[in-house]
Amino acid sequence: MKKKKIIILSIMIIVVALLLEASILKYVNDRNAHRTSKVLLDRVITVLDKNDESRNELIESLKDDYIVRAKAVSYMIDADPAVEYDVNELQKIAKLMAVDEIHLFDDQGTIYSGSAPNYFGYNFDSGAQMEYFKPMLKDKSLTMCQDVTPNTAEGKKMMYAITWNEDGTKMLQVGIEPKRLLNEIKQNNISNVVAGMPVYKAMEIMVADGDTQVIEGATDSSKLGEKLEDVGISVDHVSADGATVTRIRMDGKHCRCMMHQNDNYIVIVTVEDSFYQQGGMIAIFIVGAYLVLASCCITYMFSKVMKERLEKEKLIYTSNTDELTRCLNRHAYENDMKKLNLSEEWVYISVDLNGLKRANDSYGHMAGDELICAAADCMIDSFHEYGKVYRIGGDEFAVIITENTSQVEELIHGFDSNVANWHGKFVDSMTVSYGWVFSTERNWGSAYEISKAADARMYQSKERYYKESGADRR
Repeated sequence: MKKKKIIILSIMIIVVALLLEASILKYVNDRNAHRTSKVLLDRVITVLDKNDESRNELIESLKDDYIVRAKAVSYMIDADPAVEYDVNELQKIAKLMAVDEIHLFDDQGTIYSGSAPNYFGYNFDSGAQMEYFKPMLKDKSLTMCQDVTPNTAEGKKMMYAITWNEDGTKMLQVGIEPKRLLNEIKQNNISNVVAGMPVYKAMEIMVADGDTQVIEGATDSSKLGEKLEDVGISVDHVSADGATVTRIRMDGKHCRCMMHQNDNYIVIVTVEDSFYQQGGMIAIFIVGAYLVLASCCITYMFSKVMKERLEKEKLIYTSNTDELTRCLNRHAYENDMKKLNLSEEWVYISVDLNGLKRANDSYGHMAGDELICAAADCMIDSFHEYGKVYRIGGDEFAVIITENTSQVEELIHGFDSNVANWHGKFVDSMTVSYGWVFSTERNWGSAYEISKAADARMYQSKERYYKESGADRR
C-alpha cells in the first residue's frame, strides 16, 4: 500500500514539475521571441530610415547598422551564455549577422574571446586603432563605430562597432571589411535590403507601403507584391508610437507578429510558434525522463529500505515471540526485566498451569499444547492492555503490569473468569495457579528478587489447589 502511494505521489510530482517547466519555458520563449523580434525590427527600421540618404549618410547608417548588429550579437550571447567562449559558435553567429569578426572585451578593455583567437589578449593600449575605443571604459552607455582604419593585429582595413552588453559586464565588438560598402550601396532598394537580412528559420521580415499596404520587401520573396491582409496580417491596431505585438495565422501556421509603422513604411517581423516549441519539447522530454528515472530510483530505494525494515522487524518479532502461544518469549522477558525501574510501581504475576503432565499423559501432547495456548490466550485477553505476557518455560508464564496497577485485583478477577469459562477440544477445562507482587511492597535488590517472591506465592497457591482438590500433582 505504501509503495502504491509513493508511486502515485511520484507521478503527481512529475506532472506538476513538467507543467511548471512548460510554463517557465513558455515565458522564457515568449521573452526571447519578443527580444529577437525587437532587435530585427529595430534593425530594419534603422536601415530603412537611412536608405534614401547620401553616400556619407549611408556610411553613417551602416555604422548604426553595425552597432545594431553588435547589440544583436550581444543579445544572442546574453541569451545563450554557453557560446561566450565557443569560437565555432561565435563564427556561426558572425556569419549569421553578416560580420567578419566578433570580439569580446572584458571591463578593462582586453579581448578574452571571439571568433578570431589570434586577437585574444589585445587591449585598448595595443595601438592607435584600438585606443580609439578607450572612452567606452568610462561610459557604459556608450556605443561606438570606427571609420575604415587598418586594424592593430594585421593592418587590415576594417570598420569596428562596439557596445556594452545589457548588464555592463563585457563589451561586444563586430568588425566588417569596407569592401562590403559598395555592395550595400548597390542594395539600397527595400527588396534588396530586406532580402539580405539574416533571419532564423521560421522567422520572416516584411516591409509594406504605409498607404497601400503592399509588401515591397520580404525575406520570403514569394510575398512581394501582395497586400498584408492577403497573407493574414491585419494592421488595424498598428502604431507609430512603438512596436505592436499580436497573434496571426500565416501560411497555415500560428505566428507571433511584431509591427511598427513610420511615415512611409509598415515593418513586420513574424516568428512561428514552432521556432521555440521543438526545443521546449525536447527540454520537457529530457526533464520528464530524468524525473521518471529519479522517481524509479527513489521508489526502488524506498522499497528496498522498507523491505529491509520489515525483515528486521520480522526478525525482531520472531526472536522475541514464542512460536506456540504467540506471546513474548524468554529472550524478550530477560531484556525487559533488565529495563524495569524499581523506583516505579509495577506488578509481577507468576502463572503456572495445573495438571499439565496429567493432560499430556492422558490425552496426548496436543491436549497439553491446547492448555498452554488457552492459558496464554486468557492472559493476553486479560492483561495485554496494561502490560506484557511472557512464556518463560513449558507451562510457566510471567505477566508484568506497568499501567493501572491499582486495578490489578480486578484484572485478576477477569482472568479467573476467562479461565473458568474456557472449554477445549481435547480437555474440557483448566486451572492455573498464580501469585503476584508489587514492586513497591518493600525495597528490593533487583527485579529478579520480585519474580522469586511472586513464584513463591504462586507455589503456595498451587499447594492449596492440590490440597483442596485432591488432584494428582503429576
